[in-house]
Amino acid sequence: MKLKHYIFIGALLIIIPFLIAQVAKEKAALQEPAPKAAVQPKPVNPVLAEVLRDYEEQLKVLAEASGTPGAAIAVVQDSTIVFLKGMGRRSADAPQPVDVNTLFRIASVSKCFASFLTGILVQDSVLHWNDRIVDRLPHFALNSPEETQKLTIRHVLSHTTGLPYHTYTNMVEEGKPLDSMLSWLKRIPLSSPVGETYSYQNVAYSLIGRVIESATGKSYEDEMRQRVFGPLHMLTASIDYAGIQQSTNLAKPHKRRGNQWVPAAITSTYYNVAPAGGVNASISDMAQWMIALLGNRPDVISRETLKQLYSPEVKARSKNRNYGRMHRLSDSFYGLGWRVIYYPDDTLLYHGGYVNGYRSEVAVNPKDHLAVCILANAPGDLADNGIPLFFNLLQPKRDSVRAWEEKERKLRQQILVP
Repeated sequence: MKLKHYIFIGALLIIIPFLIAQVAKEKAALQEPAPKAAVQPKPVNPVLAEVLRDYEEQLKVLAEASGTPGAAIAVVQDSTIVFLKGMGRRSADAPQPVDVNTLFRIASVSKCFASFLTGILVQDSVLHWNDRIVDRLPHFALNSPEETQKLTIRHVLSHTTGLPYHTYTNMVEEGKPLDSMLSWLKRIPLSSPVGETYSYQNVAYSLIGRVIESATGKSYEDEMRQRVFGPLHMLTASIDYAGIQQSTNLAKPHKRRGNQWVPAAITSTYYNVAPAGGVNASISDMAQWMIALLGNRPDVISRETLKQLYSPEVKARSKNRNYGRMHRLSDSFYGLGWRVIYYPDDTLLYHGGYVNGYRSEVAVNPKDHLAVCILANAPGDLADNGIPLFFNLLQPKRDSVRAWEEKERKLRQQILVP
């Protein structure tokens, strides 16, 4: 056989399989169903949109009056982010604006994340709310051996450890290691029996981090990243000093000097008690988390677990007095990492935080399926009043907001039913 025949046959062996593959591909394409139309976004509630327009204008007035250098605000309705804004500047001495991805320290709102992570582990049967601390940490001790045996995860997360108010918080600010501070708790006489009295803690609250590490074999920080930040797409969130140092879009903290706010250094304090105050996040991160707090991420945390976090455990005074001025308070409690405020016809869950010149507030209204968060790079009226301001503006229009929502719900049902 001549060389040209071999070449011809070789070419056919290459071309024929290619042609067969192309024909098969075209046939498959013809049989493939047409792509589905994109899911239509949920219509914007026009009454709520009006409230949000008023809210934005009044936030600007409040920010200017308080002189707050920069802040970021999010409002979530059910699974929809309806308001997401950055305001002001990252630093009083620089022009860069705060945007929705600017990183802040969220201070004691980190406690809500600690209980959130614990709830995930409880629903996965890794932990249980009434697990005794000594069963996970055999060497841990309070001043009383009898009370040590009673202490559970539930007591830690509800601040009912029996320890005096803010035990060793001064040591936290001095940068002492967590394990040392936990070992020193046995020196402190208890102010009440375990489980009876609310007494806010940072060191004792951070026991939950060591419990989680004992139960999972992983660091608390890794568990938070893998079970919370990652699944919720909290893309800029972190839980250590390095995380905030490495950010290129960072709000600087501020302190008061005379009549003006001046930038301050970011310190490493409270990262030594990460469950109590170590989370860094942007308002975009917080909005994704609030969607989960409203029960819309059952793949991460169930509504039943959220109810457990939000249930009152012990009577506790409302920390931010502006929530009491908003409407007449019926009562106030602390749940598992959350403050629980009862009004005559409503319930609000909230937590606030302050550390190193940063201020944070988050609130959840389960009845109206709304959540609001404010992050600020200075304390003051904007952070203190920003969330009560929203609910005050909403209050006279709540019935109209609900009526529109009910009308839309019935309309969707009619469309779905043939």
